[in-house]
Amino acid sequence: MIVISFGITLIYFLLIARFLLGFDRIKTFELRQLKPKTRFSVIIPFRNEEKMLPALLESIRMLNYPKDYFEIIFVDDDSDDTSVDLINSLSANTSYPPTNFKVIKNKRTSNSPKKDAITLAISQAKYDWIVTTDADSVLPIYWLNSLDEFIQKQRPDFIVAPITYVNTQGFLQNFQLLDVLSLQGATIGGFGVNKPFLCNGANLAYTKELFKTLNGFEGNSEIASGDDVFLLEKAIQHDKMKVQYLKCEHTVVSTLALNSWSNLIGQRVRWAAKSSASKNLFGKFVGLVVFSQNALLVCCVLLVPIGIMAPQYLLFIFLIKFSIDFLLIYKAANFFDQKNHLKHYFLSSLCYPFFSVYVAFIAVFKGFTWKDRSYRK
Repeated sequence: MIVISFGITLIYFLLIARFLLGFDRIKTFELRQLKPKTRFSVIIPFRNEEKMLPALLESIRMLNYPKDYFEIIFVDDDSDDTSVDLINSLSANTSYPPTNFKVIKNKRTSNSPKKDAITLAISQAKYDWIVTTDADSVLPIYWLNSLDEFIQKQRPDFIVAPITYVNTQGFLQNFQLLDVLSLQGATIGGFGVNKPFLCNGANLAYTKELFKTLNGFEGNSEIASGDDVFLLEKAIQHDKMKVQYLKCEHTVVSTLALNSWSNLIGQRVRWAAKSSASKNLFGKFVGLVVFSQNALLVCCVLLVPIGIMAPQYLLFIFLIKFSIDFLLIYKAANFFDQKNHLKHYFLSSLCYPFFSVYVAFIAVFKGFTWKDRSYRK
């Protein structure tokens, strides 16, 4: 038992250490105020987002990019609140800077409404570059400028960009923030070691031509979520060199953390449910190692009281994980300028193994609810 425990911990330590090295290999991209050249079709699926849309719409209004160089395609996924009215009233407001807004109705063709929405919007998009984000997001003022300059300089076909939580209050929301920072650290680190395996659809860009070449979401359209990572996998298989990470402070899309443990668990179960369909072997390896390390700590906590494991072994394993995780989260927090939230790290590190094991258990044996719809795996 001791040998297995330290074997798992060593593998985990080396994996996170590799992400730490990879994080620093991705250099921060600096804006040079180049003349805009790229035209974007920004796609935003939504369902009952009347509370979140005002902040998103205001951030769109503030975008410092030529208004005739981008369009916004909102895809209404059967909303029954005032979301559509909010968007239409803004587009009709003559005091609002002219932006090409469009609201279209989603057409369900699969088990994944979001993939259907994106596919439909791409079929109607005017421009060659597709950018996706979420209706509960807030966009930074130089968002499209950053994407444009990166495209001009690096010539990618697929861009993964950063997201984070803002205005986090209390332990629950800061727990989520630290978790997302660890995911962002692993995302950047994965690109840095030439093993990309994560991305987030709230800040993703790719060419329309690439989407057509990859046959869109064909092959995983029956899986409710995963519009981001499954497309990333296909893009990597097609041409890994054209898949790049944009590490730029002006590109960070923000959103709000969830306000209840039940909502958080449901979200994480949804994220975990798609992992079994992943074809990225490195991503599967990472998931297995991370789960094994967390499950090991939970088992050790149970074994110490009954005398099967000495307390000092549990403490040693915990300190190794605690330390290496902190270094990765610190790097991410420094990039996102959120180091002040690290004060919640100690308590979060105690809770996280139990949380992650519980989520994995629920993901295996139960379905999930998303936008008031129930799904099986």
